Amino acid sequence: DVQLQASGGGLVQAGGRLRLSCTASGLPYDEYVIGWFRQAPGKEREGVSSISRSEGSTYYADFVKGRFTISSNNPGNTVYLQMNSLKPEDTAVYYCAAGRPIISEIANGRSYAYWGQGTLVTVSS
Repeated sequence: DVQLQASGGGLVQAGGRLRLSCTASGLPYDEYVIGWFRQAPGKEREGVSSISRSEGSTYYADFVKGRFTISSNNPGNTVYLQMNSLKPEDTAVYYCAAGRPIISEIANGRSYAYWGQGTLVTVSS
């Protein structure tokens, strides 16, 4: 079975940092992208960052550039999202997902076939 296990959320003050982890197993392909998405209450889901397993190429949404860093372990099945300089507007449930999106759809959640459970990030002001 495909499993995506996300962890690392929590409560942090503005300006603080958190590191999210996502471990994937059972994926039916060797080459894939793991992406992080988030959804705040009353808002649409939005793509945050992604990394490709084979090439290591990364994507960042404009609103996290310079603050978040995505990386993966050597096998490429665990992805980390280091979140620094957190802002209250970063408060959301963060989800990791796996799939094989084309580049133009890298931030589109519909391009990802497998999803993990969310982990809540709360940033207090």
